[in-house]
Amino acid sequence: MSSKKQGGRYLKGISSFRVTKEFDSLVVAEYLSALDCPRALMVAILFREGEHDQLSKLEFNPVNYNSVVDCRDAYAATKFLSKYKGLTLTNDLDEVALAKFQEFEALCKQTNVRFKSLRYDRHTAGRIVWLHSAVIRKIERILGDFSADEFFTAPDWGPGASTLIKRRDASPVKKFQYETGITRDLYDLVPLTMLSEVYPQWAYRLSLSGFPTFQTGNKVITVPKDASTNRVIAVEPGINLWFQKSIGEMIQRRLFRCGIDLRFQSRNQKLAYLGSLTNKIASIDLSSASDSIALSVVEELLPPRWFHLMDACRSHFGTLNGRTVKWEKFSSMGNGFTFQLESLIFYAVAACCAEYLHISSADVSAYGDDVLLPSVCYEIFREIIEFYGFRLNGKKSHYDSPFRESCGAHYFSGVDVKPIYLKDRVESVPAIYRLANAVRRQAHRRNGNYGCDARLRPVFDLLVSKVPRALRLWIPETLGDGGFIVNFDEATPSRARHGIEGYRVQNVVDISKAYEDFTEGYLLASLWKLPEVPCSFYYTRLQQARLLLGLDESPLQEGHTKLQAIAGSLNFGTLEGRNSVPLSGRLRLNLANSLVQQWYDLGPWV
Repeated sequence: MSSKKQGGRYLKGISSFRVTKEFDSLVVAEYLSALDCPRALMVAILFREGEHDQLSKLEFNPVNYNSVVDCRDAYAATKFLSKYKGLTLTNDLDEVALAKFQEFEALCKQTNVRFKSLRYDRHTAGRIVWLHSAVIRKIERILGDFSADEFFTAPDWGPGASTLIKRRDASPVKKFQYETGITRDLYDLVPLTMLSEVYPQWAYRLSLSGFPTFQTGNKVITVPKDASTNRVIAVEPGINLWFQKSIGEMIQRRLFRCGIDLRFQSRNQKLAYLGSLTNKIASIDLSSASDSIALSVVEELLPPRWFHLMDACRSHFGTLNGRTVKWEKFSSMGNGFTFQLESLIFYAVAACCAEYLHISSADVSAYGDDVLLPSVCYEIFREIIEFYGFRLNGKKSHYDSPFRESCGAHYFSGVDVKPIYLKDRVESVPAIYRLANAVRRQAHRRNGNYGCDARLRPVFDLLVSKVPRALRLWIPETLGDGGFIVNFDEATPSRARHGIEGYRVQNVVDISKAYEDFTEGYLLASLWKLPEVPCSFYYTRLQQARLLLGLDESPLQEGHTKLQAIAGSLNFGTLEGRNSVPLSGRLRLNLANSLVQQWYDLGPWV
């Protein structure tokens, strides 16, 4: 049998294989039994007896634990089912999420009322006055002058849906081709005449598509978060999101100059590790921070030009439960600059708190609402952040124990106690691969990365045994979750051929499904990825592309015709020599023969 046919049969077997619903209960019982601690016993009983409401609300307090082992096991047991979608709950998760969303909208309204007459507010006294002024100056120094040139060259499309384009069609190609949604506030700032100056070919494409399609604002929807509640996000008009992403990128570049790199989480994770060792650095988390950014607070803190530009790009109104609402918050999750804006505010506040106490701000960091700062600044940070209308999440903020949590890193006295989560039913082969590998990696961490904790081996073996022998792929750690991870020798890789030094092993990979596209939107999306060169306000990427493609300064109609012809002839993609566009969120399995690294092993079960 040819390797192609064998691979096809293997993938067909993976796609069709399913396990019974009872298997989840077996896995949960085996995992909690392996942890063998009082909290694991409690979780097992609640799960078995159907007390899922109690289980979803189970809390963990590291102050109650003195030893690393006790804390690690109790934490692992508490978190294992905290995001499991198979729990049977009495509360509607959407209702819980929307109720919390409206609660924080009311809080923003209270904050806006206070800030309209701030000098008469009873909270504006003492050190709050100094800190508030210091935060304003800090943010002004970080942002500096606003650059119109940068504003038009930094945008990009987000990966998600817009008010007009659904998630399944949310590709840059579709958005360049069909996106026309914009609010009237933003259109007053960037009308079609200005877009024609800056993005001439795209503006012509927009005019053919019926631009502008005026949108009232964003649309509130819910997405999964954890076992106890969903998450509320707001879907923005597409053109608004394009420029929101530009502002977010501009803020991110300026934070980078201060040592805050929002592309990576490693700084926060390192500081969390140091804080768990020394207790000198606190990790802070805020409740619904993105829904608590009140309009008046942003207007008070940001330089006027920055504020007015961001105010024009945001959605002033939104659709919630079928009715139109005027937002008291400045922006929410789903807005293209919310993450960078909250990072900027929280970093500036934390740094000013350290300066007020004459402490170095070298240990201050912010990644969204994950903030780290010297532990002695905890109380003053809480005071000023509540003054701005935010709520500190005491359950996830740590300063008085050896436990720290930030950006997916979890430490107790310097020991990695990161838990694993069972999120979905373990019913398919890829799902079994993922959970088994999560268990194996956790076993590796539990042994200080020297071998794997043998107490978790029964869980790993149970998962392996459920997969037919013909579908068991053994792969080294470096290949992700395309099989069961084992040590290099156990994976029995074969020598690479045709002069390539190394080894190969079979593994399953996810490949995006794609379609062929020959529209002008494909060309515009491809040109936007071209490397940037120093450019003036009127010399943008698309104008560079006109020169690169040999387009003269002909009228837009003639240039548009040329671009359409080029879009149908150029081959940027890999789908059988055609222009390939991946379909968002739609994947297929493929069997690969991948090169592997020889040096990395998890070690034996000990």
